[in-house]
Amino acid sequence: MKKATLKLTALVMLLGTGAATTAQTSGNVQLNTVTTAVPFLRISPDARSAGMGDAGIATAPDAYSGFWNIAKTPFSAKTSSIGVTYTPWLSDLNLKDVFLASAAGYYKPDENSAISLGLRYFSLGDIQFTDANSNNIGSKRPREYAIDLGYSRKLSSKDGLGIAVRYISSDLASGAINGVTYKKGTTVAGDLHYFHNGLKEDGSGLSWGITLSNLGGKISYTDNATQKDYIPANLGAGIAYTKAFDADNKLTFAFDLNKLLVPTPGDTSAASLAAYRSQGVVKSWINSFSDAPRGGSEEIKEITGSIGAEYWYKEQFSFRAGYFYENPDKGNRQYFTVGAGLKYNTFGLNFAYLVPSGTGVNRNPLSNTLRFSLIFDVK
Repeated sequence: MKKATLKLTALVMLLGTGAATTAQTSGNVQLNTVTTAVPFLRISPDARSAGMGDAGIATAPDAYSGFWNIAKTPFSAKTSSIGVTYTPWLSDLNLKDVFLASAAGYYKPDENSAISLGLRYFSLGDIQFTDANSNNIGSKRPREYAIDLGYSRKLSSKDGLGIAVRYISSDLASGAINGVTYKKGTTVAGDLHYFHNGLKEDGSGLSWGITLSNLGGKISYTDNATQKDYIPANLGAGIAYTKAFDADNKLTFAFDLNKLLVPTPGDTSAASLAAYRSQGVVKSWINSFSDAPRGGSEEIKEITGSIGAEYWYKEQFSFRAGYFYENPDKGNRQYFTVGAGLKYNTFGLNFAYLVPSGTGVNRNPLSNTLRFSLIFDVK
């Protein structure tokens, strides 16, 4: 029963029904957590970046660059690369059948361009649904996925630009449940990414990037046109500094900032909820910079930060660590991560671990999250 309750709670959150009702107070002003549908699109899909506190906008390119900054890909020294990752999700809550799986890769037809593909699949496991009287009304296996196709190209020897399109499917519930008829939600989104490669011939230097991700239409789980939910459109910026001590030792520090381009919910009144949901998509992106109840100070609180480090020895062994921060008034996700990697010829193995934090009811539900990635490179 406990496991079913946890899954149902996660389902309600993923449906986005709490987007305008999740609120905290600070003084006399309400502070609302910004939530969206299909939040799996903002989960780190690979073990390398996960080991660095979810930083990946300006790090060196790899098979998963399409999920972080596709404009990095043409600067890879490899002709092509393929990666697969498996992440048991919320395993610290004893949910054994909830997981995120991803696959990604790219191919460079020439030295100046690259074509990328990506897939993310999120499963909530088996859920038993009940009606208002706690009678069983059937079971379902909610699941979501996104398929990406991208193209990137060098603008110069140092600068790159990338675009991607994404098909998103979210099948959380279907049929009539407690008087509401649900259906699978689908939508299409796009990305626009920029990358500046500041590395010198010895591998040292400062790189940076800017990304706009998940720019697309709202998603709906019912036939009610007023109940559409925002997807996690996001503005990201990142820098990475690499120091090559010699031919065998290299150390990189990375720092990312991200802000959802999603409106901040108002109060819980019907009028406020209707105004929140009725905004057009482009208007919602613009309003997301100025609609927080406390103004600029609260808008700053909606920015998350990731800082990470990666050490490579002989391009064969790597060790990683990082920290992710989200303001306590805006979700309070805060955690340390560690990771490691092994590379042999064209084969690579990466591992990441989210360090446990908190105790009792304050324990981070993401504690003990593991990720495993396999990568195959072609020179």
